[in-house]
Amino acid sequence: MNRQLLLGAEAVAQGALDAGISGVYAYPGTPSTEITEYIQRSKEARAGGVRSSWSANEKTAYEAALGMAYAGKRSLVCMKHVGLNVAADAFINSAITGVNGGLVLAVADDPSMHSSQNEQDSRFYGRFAMVPVLEPASQQELYDAILHAFELSESVRLPVIVRMTTRLSHSRAGVERKAPVEQNPLHAEYAPNRYVLMPHNARVQYRHLLDLQPKLEELSDSSFLNRPVEGHGPLGVIAFGIGYNYAMEARKAHGIDCRVLKIGQYPLPRTMVNELFEACSEVLVVEEGYPVYEELFRGYFGSSKVLGRLDGVLPRDGELTTDLVAAALGAKLPETPAMPEIVVGRPPELCKGCGHRDMFDAINIAIRENADHHVFSDIGCYTLGALAPYNAIHTCVDMGASITMAKGAADAGLRPAVCVIGDSTFAHSGMTGLLDAINDKTPITVIIADNDTTAMTGGQCSSATGSKLVKICIGLGVEEAHIRTIVPLRQHLDENVAVLREEFAYDGVSIVIAQRECIETAAKKKRRAAATGQ
Repeated sequence: MNRQLLLGAEAVAQGALDAGISGVYAYPGTPSTEITEYIQRSKEARAGGVRSSWSANEKTAYEAALGMAYAGKRSLVCMKHVGLNVAADAFINSAITGVNGGLVLAVADDPSMHSSQNEQDSRFYGRFAMVPVLEPASQQELYDAILHAFELSESVRLPVIVRMTTRLSHSRAGVERKAPVEQNPLHAEYAPNRYVLMPHNARVQYRHLLDLQPKLEELSDSSFLNRPVEGHGPLGVIAFGIGYNYAMEARKAHGIDCRVLKIGQYPLPRTMVNELFEACSEVLVVEEGYPVYEELFRGYFGSSKVLGRLDGVLPRDGELTTDLVAAALGAKLPETPAMPEIVVGRPPELCKGCGHRDMFDAINIAIRENADHHVFSDIGCYTLGALAPYNAIHTCVDMGASITMAKGAADAGLRPAVCVIGDSTFAHSGMTGLLDAINDKTPITVIIADNDTTAMTGGQCSSATGSKLVKICIGLGVEEAHIRTIVPLRQHLDENVAVLREEFAYDGVSIVIAQRECIETAAKKKRRAAATGQ
């Protein structure tokens, strides 16, 4: 089948397989999760021996992908935008070392924060690291861009970012496949002058990266992802990635005659940009995310000539739409009638029968006996414990922050200092914070909500569950007497509350593992067993 109906995320995955990857490395995070899941399900990937297990976190994923590229193979690493914060150290420095085999970072940004803490724009990281960034506008372009990205990476010997957003990652379109290429042979590169980033080597490599920038601009000038669209009149549009779709739809729907410059590869194609600004008295900048390039254009061409998010012509936050872009182009839109309130909106809630419900019931009973009680939480399904009827947690900032914030609060004198973290998040970035608490003998109680999976993103394998969690905590230095396991079920409520009370009162580091399998993954296992007769 040369033509397939694919999600944007699946187009990335299929493009990587057809580009001859030998491994994909990732930690699950919406809206990027489906890339790795597609490869894990692929018969082609299994036949080719493509490595596709989940990594402990985004930093370990990126470093492993870099190691595969060092060995001469092509590797794909996937994450959501906030995951790139975790991988930033390795990513930034890999631009200095460069790569051997192709290394492509597929990063999915989340404007409007459908499932994220912020609207962070990953193009900043591309500019920061001074590496090529591709931002396709469609599923077909995503597929083609992945093939192009691996060729580009090996051509300039740099990692390449392919940026997408939620709307593109989670929508479907037909994708025409190309003939797949063979995986690269193993040819590890012995080049300590590149890969050993001691200062004398790093200075030379950094100068090389700077010297590459004119070549990267030339490649952008000739890229199939960058092109002008004919038009007339004094108003121009420079549209980035998926913003190009909105601009073209608005232009067609409202009969707007204007020049459009489509941008899908960075660094910017300087010649095309200059030609657009010379031909137009005003230019609307349509970019999904932060006003990254609008700000640059204002400094270079003058604020009076540039329209966009910074002057309120487009909203400063949230996703763009065709109507928003049309209005910015001067189209008169009909008034939208007020919709009657047929269904009252409701927040998400924990699944019926979820073990986290019984865990929070026990926590609330045990902790509310203290006049001043605060529970620090982390990122996962259990974050919904912040909502009614539980109202059980009071912070959720970033992966792993529950333990370290509880430690800091305990250092400030807060008692009891209690935190909740999931099994997958604990393995991702909770262990190092726990080690700090152990080294300082900080009185905190860490409740690990172990549901035997990474449930929030669909039930992927967790790096540490069950007895492995106990062994990790013992290995880090927690006293075995203060590593307690409870089963969060209604019939165990009284004994669970008793355990929590004892550990809240303990003047040291204690661990309570609330261990019960996610009901969704348990149900899936039963369905699979029934279907296979096993």
